[in-house]
Amino acid sequence: MDFRNYAKQYPDRKGYFGDYGGIYLPPDLEKAMLEIADAYETIAHSAQFINELRRIRREFQGRPTPVYHCERLSRELGTTQIYLKREDLNHTGAHKLNHCMGEGLLAKYMGKKKLIAETGAGQHGVALATAAAFFGLECEIHMGEVDIKKQAPNVARMKLLGAKVVPATHGLKTLKEAVDSAFETYMNEFEDSMYCIGSVVGPHPFPKMVRDFQMVVGEEAREQFLEMTGYLPDAIVGAVGGGSNAIGLFLPFLNDPVDIYGVEPLGRSTKLGDHAASLTYGEKGVMHGFQSIMLKDKEGEPAPVYSVASGLDYPSTGPEHAFLNDLGRVKYDVISDEEALDAFYKLSRMEGIIPAIESSHALAYAMKLAKKEDNPGFVLVNLSGRGDKDMDFVLEKYGEKFQL
Repeated sequence: MDFRNYAKQYPDRKGYFGDYGGIYLPPDLEKAMLEIADAYETIAHSAQFINELRRIRREFQGRPTPVYHCERLSRELGTTQIYLKREDLNHTGAHKLNHCMGEGLLAKYMGKKKLIAETGAGQHGVALATAAAFFGLECEIHMGEVDIKKQAPNVARMKLLGAKVVPATHGLKTLKEAVDSAFETYMNEFEDSMYCIGSVVGPHPFPKMVRDFQMVVGEEAREQFLEMTGYLPDAIVGAVGGGSNAIGLFLPFLNDPVDIYGVEPLGRSTKLGDHAASLTYGEKGVMHGFQSIMLKDKEGEPAPVYSVASGLDYPSTGPEHAFLNDLGRVKYDVISDEEALDAFYKLSRMEGIIPAIESSHALAYAMKLAKKEDNPGFVLVNLSGRGDKDMDFVLEKYGEKFQL
């Protein structure tokens, strides 16, 4: 397949990437999504909007973020050179602000008064609360009760920024339940509010819109890597839950001779309920207003999922990832909790960079590639976020294991 015009061809007008995507919602909510889609296609592609977003990225977010060579870690691994796209240095500490500022700016242009969202690890919640404060909008963040306890620093940040944090107390009390809760609120407030989905999931136009806002990551990284080394990377790697950081890195490289790897969370084991590897173990299904590959229980409902990374424990994945998997352009594989935590400690101690546990999954996979007999020469990893939010949880639960 020729990927030169891929981003313009996909999704189609109804929001489908092949068999995946679309809008599966009640009529009122479908109408609200089509309103956002129409606004995005008109407002967000105007010179005024684009110039304002570029100014925000440069002056407020601190973009471009750098590409960094992990010299000591690479030397320990052998001949493969590991590079990081430092999205942890983006304002608020993760890639999430890239689409939140875009969504906030769009909401402002549309005359909306409030932003509503879900969050898992809290990075999307912090980023959206930041965007709401910047644009003078109200903000309501729904978060699983389990994740609220695990990610206390991010909960404090959201509240400090003026957001109302609503705990999701049903089911497993994690990311899926937070999405359920946020959708329920949005159904009653969609006329004055905008639901700002935190990844490339959900009904059209969010998989496309979030992807487009996140492509700045791959566009910068491709240019920076060529300037640094004179080459393109042999492989690029991103962690995939919903998959926003990964898709943002992947798309600008699709037409290049570069191996692309998406890394799902294997968690504790391959047993259903012990992982969140949707593409690896799931099947086609509809949830939260879109069709993709999802993990199902015996009744065909979304299965319980688990990952040490709160931002990855979701029972489905972005429809574009499902499509790229079908095309065979991206290889999707898994990393366990233990492998991710090992990468977390190694990067912290060898490079002085504390990564988010989500990002540690991608780093762990890059380290695996480096140890293979036919290892690649250059590997670029999307370090999608910093690990401040994870430190207390990791030290308390796993400190003894890693002899701290």
